[in-house]
Amino acid sequence: MRYFYLLFLFVSLHASTLHLATSTNPSRLNPLLATDSSSAEISDFIFNALVKYDKDSSTVIGDLAESFKYENNTTLIFKLRPNIKWQDGVKFSSKDVVFTYNLINSKDVISPYTAEFRMVKSVTALDERTIKVVYKKPYFKALETWMMGILPEHILKNEKNLMSASFNTHPIGTGAYKLTQLEHSKDIILTANENYFLGKPKIDTIIFHVIPDPMTRFLMLKSAKIDVGSLGAMEYERQLDKDFFVRFNKYEDIAHAYTYLGFNLRNKKFQDPRVREALSLAINRDELVKILFLGHARVCTGPFLPTGTAFNKNVKAPTQNIKKAKELLKQAGYDEKHPLSFEIATSNSDSIRPYAAEIMQYQLQKVGVHVSLRIMEWQAFLNMVVFPRKFETVLLGWSLSSTPDPYLLWHSDNDKPGGFNFIGYHNKKVDKEIELMQDSVDTTQLSKLWKTIFADIVADNAYLFLFIPNDISVANKKIKNIVPSPSGIWYNYKDWEITNE
Repeated sequence: MRYFYLLFLFVSLHASTLHLATSTNPSRLNPLLATDSSSAEISDFIFNALVKYDKDSSTVIGDLAESFKYENNTTLIFKLRPNIKWQDGVKFSSKDVVFTYNLINSKDVISPYTAEFRMVKSVTALDERTIKVVYKKPYFKALETWMMGILPEHILKNEKNLMSASFNTHPIGTGAYKLTQLEHSKDIILTANENYFLGKPKIDTIIFHVIPDPMTRFLMLKSAKIDVGSLGAMEYERQLDKDFFVRFNKYEDIAHAYTYLGFNLRNKKFQDPRVREALSLAINRDELVKILFLGHARVCTGPFLPTGTAFNKNVKAPTQNIKKAKELLKQAGYDEKHPLSFEIATSNSDSIRPYAAEIMQYQLQKVGVHVSLRIMEWQAFLNMVVFPRKFETVLLGWSLSSTPDPYLLWHSDNDKPGGFNFIGYHNKKVDKEIELMQDSVDTTQLSKLWKTIFADIVADNAYLFLFIPNDISVANKKIKNIVPSPSGIWYNYKDWEITNE
């Protein structure tokens, strides 16, 4: 008995734990339904896709797929790795891939990611490890379609309602970590998957501390109770001393995300383009960047990544013009006696956006616009405001892809329940450009179409593009083997080690 106690003590002392923070409890740990940042972040540890980007985010490589090849310009063949198992020990096979495809296209599943599979004609299991995917036509993102996490057929095949399934809070994946605790108001605990097909991760346990308040998250990071975290520019510049950087390494690069103010275009007051242009001209974006980020951000000029081939450098951010903004508002029927008023809704899960809303509220006062603010907890914001489209304007953000697909946000087809076009944007010219783009596989033509779409979207002012922050990440120096990449520091997390130095 004493031997087993000493063995347990030895193992406990040598187990390694990574402490992280998340702003809210995940709503659904299911890659088909993970629309909030907490769910998406944690799901990535639990599930795998057929393919993923390489370290430089420039080339698609295999994940669950050992290899892939084009049989012709509309047919992809995937060969799965051998000996992959689900976290309950059941063997993974091509049937799971076909099942996942059929599930995401089911009328009973409401997922914004369904649109990513719109160009797929059929998915067939040729044998246990071989999958044939046929597209309706040549498609520029044929491979990226399969960066969606795959679900287990043997667990979900008899599930009547995936939207409310217990699986969403008790997931079984193929990933490097498996969920061992998820309870409301408690820590979320992941443990290393000993049978992971790429080898057991070197860190044994990951604990996500659910901390809604940004200041509390910062204080826990500052006191090293959190091992990896993101810093705001103000925190980095003004609230940390030299001792912090004795214990932590810093990694900074442009974030692959932007923040915007989006108009509900179903609302009559925002259907007038003069109103949207006036509000755009009333906002001083340079002032937002200066006050909020102290040089650790840039003004956002449009919907695509500034470092990618889709970016249109000829589109410039508007310069604040109070006089013209007032003239446009007057033309639209608004003046001191009849001022324009509306509400900006946003979430407190992001430490910057409530302050950005306050600055814009002040800036818009200068043109006689009355703005009220509604700051909400993230899940309430999504479920009560964004998803039911019950807002006048929203202050939100989107991630930026190296190969963007504007269909998901900007095509009229996605103004539907579960779709990401929740502002109700409709432009037949942009729809046509997006359709031409998605049919193209010529990189020169793609770049040209992207840039045209970029300019047309910006001209409509359906979003007011505001800023792209720098991503400032810090990691405790006791974590070894971190290899930063354009997508952040997490690319090789399986190889991280925690030392006691």
